[in-house]
Parts: sequence; C-alpha cells; structure tokens
Amino acid sequence: MTKEQAGAGPQVFGFYLVPGFSMLSFTSAIEPLRAANRLAGRSLYGWHLVTRTGAAVASSSGIEVLPHDGIETAGRLPNLIVVAGLEAHKVQDREVLAWLRRLERQGCRIGALSTGGYLLAHAGLLDGYRCTIHWENLVGFQEEFRDLEVSGELYEIDRNRLTCSGGTAALDMMLSLIGLEHGRELATQVAEQFIHERIRDRHDKQRMGLRSRLGISHPKLLKIIALMEATLEEPLPRSELARQTGLSIRQMERLFRKYLSRTPTRYYLELRLYRARTLLAQTALSVLDVALACGFVSASHFSKCYREFFQKTPREERLLSA
Repeated sequence: MTKEQAGAGPQVFGFYLVPGFSMLSFTSAIEPLRAANRLAGRSLYGWHLVTRTGAAVASSSGIEVLPHDGIETAGRLPNLIVVAGLEAHKVQDREVLAWLRRLERQGCRIGALSTGGYLLAHAGLLDGYRCTIHWENLVGFQEEFRDLEVSGELYEIDRNRLTCSGGTAALDMMLSLIGLEHGRELATQVAEQFIHERIRDRHDKQRMGLRSRLGISHPKLLKIIALMEATLEEPLPRSELARQTGLSIRQMERLFRKYLSRTPTRYYLELRLYRARTLLAQTALSVLDVALACGFVSASHFSKCYREFFQKTPREERLLSA
C-alpha cells in the first residue's frame, strides 16, 4: 500500500481474539495505531475486535475484552490479525479456519501475533509464505509444519502475510507498517510516545543473548553453550566441544562447575530434556520421535532420563498438557 492509498481513509485492522490470548501482544499491536491517529491529527487507522461468537473472551491474564462482532457478523475486513496465547496449538475450530480462508479469498491481508500462527497454518494460509512464531513454540511449530518456511525472526512481513513472535515485538511490527504507509517520521514519533528507544528490525533476536540470559561473561563457556543449543538433535562429544573452543576437557569441566554448578554432560542433557518437554506439549510426535529429535538413541533411555529429571514419564507429561 502506498502513502497515497493509505491517506484515502482510515485503514481498518480486525483483531481476532482467541480465548487465552496474550494481552501484551494485543495491546502492543493496537496502541501504535491509536497513537498514530493522535499524532497525525486524523484517523489513519481503525480497529474492529472479533471473537468466535461475539461474546467477551478472557486473555491469559483473565482480563476480559468485549468485541464488536462474532465471525458470523464481522463482514469483510481489509486486514485481520489473529491474537492467541499459550494453548493456540490445540485450536482447530473448523468454522474459524473456514472463516479465515474466506477472508483471504476476499483479499484480506492476514496476520498473527505470538502463537496465532498455528491457526493460519492449520487454515493453509501460510503455505508459500515466510513466517515466524514465539521462540518457545518455534521448534514444535517447525516439527508440525515441516513444509512451511519458518524463521526465528522478530516478525515477518511477506506480501499480504504478517506474523510476529509476540509480546513487545508486535509494537515493532506495527511501527514498521506505520513507517511503510505513513513515513518513518510518524513511526518514530509513535515509538517515542511509548518510550521505545528504537524500532527494532525484523532481524533482531527474539531472545536475550546468552550473556544476559545466564549472567555469564566467560566467552569460551558461552561459545560451548551456544554449540550445545545448536546441536540438541545430534549432541557433540565432550572432546569436540572442547576442541572447538580451544579448551581441554578438564578446563571445560572446571568452567561448568564454577559457573553452572554442574558438569557439561549434565547441562547438555538438561537442555535436551527441556526441548523434549516442549515437543511433548506442542506436537503430536510420538515419544520415540521426540526422543530422536532431542538426541536420545532410544525411547527407553529417554523415558528413564525424563522421569528422573521431571518426576514423570513422557507419556504422563503429554497427558497433563492435553
């Protein structure tokens, strides 16, 4: 959309709120539109809230939001963004998916915040498009939708698809759209209203760097941990981890005990078990497939390690998250 087209009248964004949606993602997306209107001195944007039945729905924090419409009465929308939360991977409502496909056929630009990408993927609306999702759901999403081009970017704007990792990244995506449609100056003014020191690029990382996340500054230890996180499916032997960082195995052991109070082998195992827990909760992969995806040679060995660490078996974990 050009600036001239955008200036023809308010551009309306529909927001479809899935029960348990992320309030932070939702407000981070809608507030920049409000601020853009105020700073421009005219209505550049409007918004229309939609739920399944037209009744109020509660966010993950329990705060209820009253919509304008249900899916049966919402009518045509030029833009629609699906806002979801923790349980979105379980949502496969046929009528909602059919409604999303119908909007797409009508020329609607469709997007998703946080885990809303699950609904778009189930509706077949991400086929052939680059997309992203919250980092906590990234591996499970990639496993379930292997034919999709899924990135770990902060947000993705690919033609008429908008996907965002969620949280405050929604603010950056909407600021980027405001900049594209009404100029960088207005987008910057909106960012300053929210004490947002810079508009993050889509290539900015979703997660904190290891240094900040772990509170560790030792460069070689951070390099080893980065190697571990990148090779959970095919774990590297201790000797290879040490070789790639220019350490002896004994030096590496000392570093892990000093900074993390555990051995490298134990730390690596815990990373793989946490990844496994995510896959059990977010995918329909068999226990064996989860085991293999996390570097275990057999389901029995995986189950033993999992039970010792989490005090429950993988099958019990899956039942609890069902």
